[in-house]
Amino acid sequence: MSGIHKSYEKPVLTIDEQIETLLARGLLIPDPKRVRHYLRYIGYYRLSGYFPPFLAHDHYHFKDTVKFDSILDLYVFDRKLRLLVMDAVERIEVAIRSIISDFMCQRYGAHWYLKRHLFKTDFKHNVFIRKVEYETGYRNFNKRDYYCRRYFETYDMPYLPPSWVIAESLSIGTWSHLFSNFRSRKDRKNIGDQLGLHFKVLISWLHSLTYLRNLCAHHSRLWNRTFTVKPMVAKEFKDQFKNNASFCAQASVLNLLLFVIADGTSWQNRLFDLFKDNQDIPILKMGFSAKWYKDPFWRII
Repeated sequence: MSGIHKSYEKPVLTIDEQIETLLARGLLIPDPKRVRHYLRYIGYYRLSGYFPPFLAHDHYHFKDTVKFDSILDLYVFDRKLRLLVMDAVERIEVAIRSIISDFMCQRYGAHWYLKRHLFKTDFKHNVFIRKVEYETGYRNFNKRDYYCRRYFETYDMPYLPPSWVIAESLSIGTWSHLFSNFRSRKDRKNIGDQLGLHFKVLISWLHSLTYLRNLCAHHSRLWNRTFTVKPMVAKEFKDQFKNNASFCAQASVLNLLLFVIADGTSWQNRLFDLFKDNQDIPILKMGFSAKWYKDPFWRII
């Protein structure tokens, strides 16, 4: 509790009143009907997250000659950025669960995750198993996907499917949590080695990727965001993580992992093209330098 005792008394504005407010703040609106459409289907509050670079020093009024389309362009850019990020996260997520599942299966058997002794003592293994039961549809036939259904219809021992089947049902957040709670330091090291990373760095990066994925899944703003979950700075890439609370640090993680798991990836070029097509967007606020694409780290072709 903050200890603040104050009632919220701001009035609820109609869309027309929202337009009047924007006009009073100095925003140029040549076509009110068009703006009314976007306010209805995007929302004033959501769009307000893209106001800051267009505001005057009082942080309330808009700078001279700022048009609504400038704000909308920034919003559309951010949406395209989220789609690009989700494409990278999807490939990384599939690779991570495949690497972890395969390694643990080879070492401990197909149902390694059922073995409580493989995890740290404070890991809530029973809670995790209940999650697997729920996600695989153990008690809910209608939730079962094709592979889980086949297993439950064919086998009853062990009562849950093998690791490579549950891998399809568990999120990157769950795999991140599992990996960080493996009891064996050697197991964590060997898995990290497959990605060329110290296991402590990989644990941190998986945590930050989970956060990044959730932001995208909830359509949250990436542009000009200060990321509260920050990736650990790997010594060999410290120049790319000077501001590891920025989007640039998040993109650096994606770039590094994609070059390991996706041979011949062009993701970094697509990021460059997105910035090139939106040169009015202030990417410095995302942690990138003006000549970021010249850094050999990105391998921009």
